[in-house]
Amino acid sequence: MARPTPKSSKRRPQPSPSQPETVDPIWLVKAIAITAGVALICGYLALCLLFYQGQWQIVLHPSRTDDAPKSINGAPYQLIHFGPDESAIPQLTGWWIPAAHSRYTNAALLFLPSGDGSLADSLPTLSALHSLGIDIFAFDYRGYGQSVRTHPNQQKMTHDADSAWQYLTSSRAVPANQIIPYGIGVGASLAVHLAADHATIPALILDHPHTDLLATARRDPRSRLIPLSLLFHENFPLAEPLKSLSTPKLLLSSTASNPSYGQSITGFLDQHLPGVRLVTSRAPTPK
Repeated sequence: MARPTPKSSKRRPQPSPSQPETVDPIWLVKAIAITAGVALICGYLALCLLFYQGQWQIVLHPSRTDDAPKSINGAPYQLIHFGPDESAIPQLTGWWIPAAHSRYTNAALLFLPSGDGSLADSLPTLSALHSLGIDIFAFDYRGYGQSVRTHPNQQKMTHDADSAWQYLTSSRAVPANQIIPYGIGVGASLAVHLAADHATIPALILDHPHTDLLATARRDPRSRLIPLSLLFHENFPLAEPLKSLSTPKLLLSSTASNPSYGQSITGFLDQHLPGVRLVTSRAPTPK
């Protein structure tokens, strides 16, 4: 009887211990480079955003004042709070300066100050204008003087100028065709904007108007690392609006201390304010 052939025992191969995976150094360098690049892009975009929101500080330099002056070079005036917001709280503070002598009855200058300092810095100019015999309404934009605290910008200041015009026509009942905007510096741009929006404005006065504020922004060292032309919006346009504005304008380059200053303004007002009649003395006729 044949013996059964014993089965050969088959051993299964034992799995070798797993080896740790290695990281490709090239992939690691690429990952670090991509992470650093994304961080730089995010940082640059954040820088651009900060500049976009705070660029007003390059062209506008407001200052605050706690107390209003007692007089305008001896002339009395009335402190006005106007321009209420949604909560009915006035946002703007202005000065109503009545004329010492009425050369221009029922007319008023709407004084739009520059973007530097506050209305208190315009006292010499306001004093010279007061001597011309016309009522004056001057005010501080939001963020300036005693008006509400905020960051000023072109949009807010444009709205504030229109609020002042509305105050004169509604609360003061000054005829719309007898309000002359007087703008200094960036205030000249606001005066032109008012005249473009209100065709009834008979004329406007532009005192040392500021133009090409983009060039001013380029001189600031904070603007060298960003695409300024794409981000800059506080430009207070003047040249382009003037091209299409037919409203009579007086451009001033002399200061209030110059004798020709008052003569230029009175001659301009005499010509363009409706209803003005000049009173001249005549020598007696010889008999």
